[in-house]
Amino acid sequence: MDLVYRSTLGSHRRKILNRPDFLDWITKITAERPVTPELYIRAATHGSHGEEDYQRLEFLGDRVLGLVIADHLYHQFPQEPEGQLSQRLNGLVSGPVCGDVAKHIGVGDHVLLGKQARDDGARQSIKVLGDVMESLIGAVYLDHGMEAARSFILRHWDSRVTAIVADIRHPKSALQEWAASNNRKIPTYELIDKSGPHHDLKFTVRVSIANIGEVEATASAIQAAETEAAKKFLEKFT
Repeated sequence: MDLVYRSTLGSHRRKILNRPDFLDWITKITAERPVTPELYIRAATHGSHGEEDYQRLEFLGDRVLGLVIADHLYHQFPQEPEGQLSQRLNGLVSGPVCGDVAKHIGVGDHVLLGKQARDDGARQSIKVLGDVMESLIGAVYLDHGMEAARSFILRHWDSRVTAIVADIRHPKSALQEWAASNNRKIPTYELIDKSGPHHDLKFTVRVSIANIGEVEATASAIQAAETEAAKKFLEKFT
């Protein structure tokens, strides 16, 4: 690697670049030997580490993930209307799914964290793991191009695509349909609590339907909490 660039790396990053286990792990999960190792180090660097972090790569990877999954669903389910495809897409690119994929491939063992974030358990945070997963996608895209990124994504998402059950209605949509078909008022969602460290915030949402009842759910994103609350409401009251 260029000596000029080496001089700009932090000492910890230089150590990582010299660790064959990190680069071997990248090669294993991407099926491509890194051409630009520093991209993957940035992809694995949390903001608490005090150096250039993964956020820009996460932004890029999120868009690449969405496009690849949308394209795959379009061809995988040629008879489905836009609404059903959107429901599948939203489920497959959600933060919890990204975090689960990241956990499965061992991202937590390689993410670079500051001491406080480590103490707070960020290495096991689904939110952090999901963010790093998206940043890794961005790194693969920049390092090897779109086809390599597509291959990387589908290798780790394909079983989740094929495992989707026939009834793919989003819980919030299902709850609203149930309320309408039973002449009830539409469900209302209320954020009632927000807690935890910045890198691992938890949101608690209450969903209620007048004269029926209410339930609460907690997740790492408001939308995920609303979805879980709707699911719990359906299980409890329908």
